[in-house]
Amino acid sequence: MDRAGQIDDDDGVLAAQLEVEQIVVDDVYSRLDALREQTRAQLAQVRAVRYSGTHQARSERDSFSSLYADRLATYDAVEQRLLFGRIDLAADGQDEGSLVSRYVGRIGLSDEDHTPVLTDWRAPAARPFYQATAANPGGVVRRRHVATRGRVVTGVEDDVLDVDQLDDDARAGLSGEGALLAALGAHRTGRMHDIVATIQSEQDEIIRSDVEGVLVVQGGPGTGKTAVALHRAAYLLYAHRERLARSGVLLVGPSNAFLSYIERVLPALGETGVVSTTMSTLLPDVVATATEESAVARVKGRASMAGVVARAVAARQRVPARIQTVRVGSHDLEIRPDDVAAARGRARRAHQPHNAARVVFVRQMLSTLARQYAAQLGSEVSGEDLAGITEDVRVERDVRVALNLAWMPLTPEGLIRDLWARPERLAEAAPGMSRADRALLRRDRGAPWTEADVPLLDEAAELIGERIDPERARVAAEADAQQRAEIAYARESMQASGAGGGMVSAEMLAARFADTGPILTTAERAAADRSWTYGHIVVDEAQELSPMAWRVLLRRCPSRSFTVVGDTGQTSSGAGAHRWSDVFDTAVRGSWRLAELTINYRTPESVMDAATAVLEASARREGVELTASRVVSARDLPGALRVDAGTVEDELAHARTLGGTVAVIAPADQVVALRRRLGAPANVDLTAPVVVLDPLASKGLEFDAVLALDVGAMARGDAYVAMTRATRLLSMLGNHPVGLPRP
Repeated sequence: MDRAGQIDDDDGVLAAQLEVEQIVVDDVYSRLDALREQTRAQLAQVRAVRYSGTHQARSERDSFSSLYADRLATYDAVEQRLLFGRIDLAADGQDEGSLVSRYVGRIGLSDEDHTPVLTDWRAPAARPFYQATAANPGGVVRRRHVATRGRVVTGVEDDVLDVDQLDDDARAGLSGEGALLAALGAHRTGRMHDIVATIQSEQDEIIRSDVEGVLVVQGGPGTGKTAVALHRAAYLLYAHRERLARSGVLLVGPSNAFLSYIERVLPALGETGVVSTTMSTLLPDVVATATEESAVARVKGRASMAGVVARAVAARQRVPARIQTVRVGSHDLEIRPDDVAAARGRARRAHQPHNAARVVFVRQMLSTLARQYAAQLGSEVSGEDLAGITEDVRVERDVRVALNLAWMPLTPEGLIRDLWARPERLAEAAPGMSRADRALLRRDRGAPWTEADVPLLDEAAELIGERIDPERARVAAEADAQQRAEIAYARESMQASGAGGGMVSAEMLAARFADTGPILTTAERAAADRSWTYGHIVVDEAQELSPMAWRVLLRRCPSRSFTVVGDTGQTSSGAGAHRWSDVFDTAVRGSWRLAELTINYRTPESVMDAATAVLEASARREGVELTASRVVSARDLPGALRVDAGTVEDELAHARTLGGTVAVIAPADQVVALRRRLGAPANVDLTAPVVVLDPLASKGLEFDAVLALDVGAMARGDAYVAMTRATRLLSMLGNHPVGLPRP
């Protein structure tokens, strides 16, 4: 056969394969559409029922409404690339060459007879798709990657793991570009996409690792740390839904730009209930918008600052130096230091937050003063009379002032602002802090919050508690009782109606609907509640977090179930970590494990070599142990590294010819001027033709081309980050770092 004939035959085989897969894809989407329409109709029918009748009827309505809403959101989110793979397994007890096919996709689907037509990628049955190798096929004869655009099959790629099990027809046409290489070669879009179709074996092991304890995923640039973390969150929500659906999963990223970059990944994986935040926006009603010097952040991030905050709170619980006299009616009463000390001791023994313990203190002091008043009356006082005297004492202005001075009601914001604005307050709370460090923390009371303030505000909130309002406390108690009743009714109605099954719990339903309010998901309720505790927390770029930031996150996950991803070689924060053991050996007492990603799937080899050389040279110069992984580049591109090749405008023009996304990364003090010069958006817009940002804002992101300016003026970790954001081209201009190899 001549070459033209061979090509025609190959094209014919490929066309037949595409046709076979198109039939399956059509059937799967048809089933998705049917389920979506069925669920939409069920949701509309349930919502058409007005709130009326018994609590049980209402809970039953809410149960089905929540169930259908969750299902509909999932069906809508998985529309793109619903089916992406197939595994052919040797059929037990069948003739040689007989295969059983199992299709893998974003969610699991069954037909009307409950026969599976699509296996969820997180299910144990799908694991061979990611784990099978020629050396250890695990019963897999062939693995097929199915590429789609919309609902149209555009290509197939086969990995044959046991060729002896294939008949002659099946052996034909086994060619095409691999799914991983296709994904690597695709242009970036300003939004991260899932890697569910291209997960590699070492990534899959990490994704499916046990939920218990702290899993630290260390990897250099381009190794897929973020993708692995997101897929692990989706997997854990699938595998441990009953445990995690009630408490939720928290995802902490390095910047709002990063959250925008990844926002579509989890919904595409079938999960919409994750709370995504940065440390700056973690606390409800507190947004940290200001920046500060690294030296200031380093001081605020020290673990010893927890003691500073605790002493600042304790300092508001004062014993007066001398007796104070207050007049109540026609009687003079004494507020004696020993009485105040006794009341303070009793309040502290209650082990409640400051504001709640203040109620105990005030009650004790009012009782003491009322007994003084009664003693001055010189006659027997009944219990009813004593209650009236206590009320007369309580409303006296001088008494309220004196007791406030002894035990001041506090707010976290007021406490921290006082520490920064009043040097004497900080000196009182931090006697061991150097004068220079205290000077670094000095700022005006009205200054905006910074990210390093957030852990201190949270620490203060934990120690202070809510401001006590008797009326609000009464309403809260009534609401708590009502919620307990709602949970009981919801549980009974779910058992009676059979609406359970893991997706919705009685606790979720009871809190999800108000009588006249909107539906609130677990994620929405968690994001609005500072004291919410999560079932699992995912932290990206975790090396940047300070010891105080880790206290905040550990407080939010009592089970200590974390996925922590980062690269200690990229640490740029003065308060960050250079060794994971420094963070976790004490915090979780050895209940942590390290997994490493070793293959760089993204960064061209010449770029990676240059960045690593710079990091090593900087580490030697500073006498710091090098902790970054030496990754192995999966590919290289001609001309991927350019140094001093032209002006900023010239290099941008060259970068634009490659297509895809382009970023200019420069020291923070140059960003505003560069945005004006280049006509870039004033804020980070990852879909813009050119994005200008500093190294901190670029963490976790990737671009087709990067123009890095004055990298030599950046800190060691910042320089490494700036040089490793590119997937196709890195151009460097200006001040260059030590160790940069010249092309």
